[in-house]
Amino acid sequence: MVKNWRWVINIIILTILLSCIGVIANLTASSSPSFMLSCSSELFNHHNDQQDSNHYLLVDLLSKDGQVQVHYRYFNIDGSSAGTVSMQGKVNSIDTENMIYDISVNTKQESPLAEHQQVPEHYRYLSYVSNLNLSRDGMHNLSLQIIEQDKAKDFAVVLFQPSNTVCGCRLVN
Repeated sequence: MVKNWRWVINIIILTILLSCIGVIANLTASSSPSFMLSCSSELFNHHNDQQDSNHYLLVDLLSKDGQVQVHYRYFNIDGSSAGTVSMQGKVNSIDTENMIYDISVNTKQESPLAEHQQVPEHYRYLSYVSNLNLSRDGMHNLSLQIIEQDKAKDFAVVLFQPSNTVCGCRLVN
């Protein structure tokens, strides 16, 4: 009779341990939070003094289960498209203290631009650097840092690197 109780107690302890391991594995697997940002910024061509060299940038970023999609959409002042760059990758790490998200991009698509169209300098730089890194290393690293955030208004000011671009972003839940 005593052996049967020991066997039952061992089974109960083993079941509790396996349950704890399952819960811990589930919590660590979802350690990368899901979020969506819809950002905008006005771009200026500092190499040209003409006012008509301004462009606008919209950046949509979606992160879910550690995977990331980043869509850069460029517009001329008149609202016509000046190009798009779409990237996919993963979140490598999150520095919660400094609010920095380290991202690795492994695929990228660019929209073809009309030959007569002026390409925004930001587009040209992003295309060049990401092509260089993807060709050389098979990935392009970027980071975003939340500089300011107002959760009550679902708004954040975000710094994108390596392009050194600051955007106002709406936090989409």
